[in-house]
Amino acid sequence: MAIELIEGRRAVFIDKDGTLIHDVPYNVDPKNVRLTMGAGRALRRMKNAGYQLIVISNQSGVARGLFEEKHLLPVNRRIQTLLASYGVKIDAFYYCPHGPDDDCECRKPMPGMILRAARDHGFDPQISWMIGDILNDVEAGNRAGCRTIHIDNGNETEWIRSAYRQPLYTVRDLTEAADIICHEAGTSVSACAVRPDAVFHC
Repeated sequence: MAIELIEGRRAVFIDKDGTLIHDVPYNVDPKNVRLTMGAGRALRRMKNAGYQLIVISNQSGVARGLFEEKHLLPVNRRIQTLLASYGVKIDAFYYCPHGPDDDCECRKPMPGMILRAARDHGFDPQISWMIGDILNDVEAGNRAGCRTIHIDNGNETEWIRSAYRQPLYTVRDLTEAADIICHEAGTSVSACAVRPDAVFHC
């Protein structure tokens, strides 16, 4: 049974490939997984600011027969291992295994994964964020009712514009995204800072 929205419960929904980790097309080898610059500290700051962290990812390699769904699990575990050194973890991973011609409501730019995560965990999309490196991520976030941030790192190549594909903010990386989210959350600098000598319990 779906969980009702909980007042004040908020999340940052994060695209995986090209945003959280470097984009290696259709990769399921954990050895090739590398966090993007500043990702660990940025996610720790968002967590300190009171947000749950949810990965939202299209994985059409499943539909294309390039790998099976079970092969995504070692990649997720590798991400958690890399983030652990920053005292942070992803709270949940959501992915769509369908291809672009499957007319799936979960595949970005549609908002299905975000809305499902919000129902599953009681998040309020209106006080949550979606961060991604292409405008399909932005559109999915806007359609779900989230605030949206586009990381303009060169991965968007089509630039198809519409009202849904207009981000609230455009930044260079996750560090700048965390600056905005912490500021919007009204979190003090000290509370939102990463303390490398602290012990975190996730």
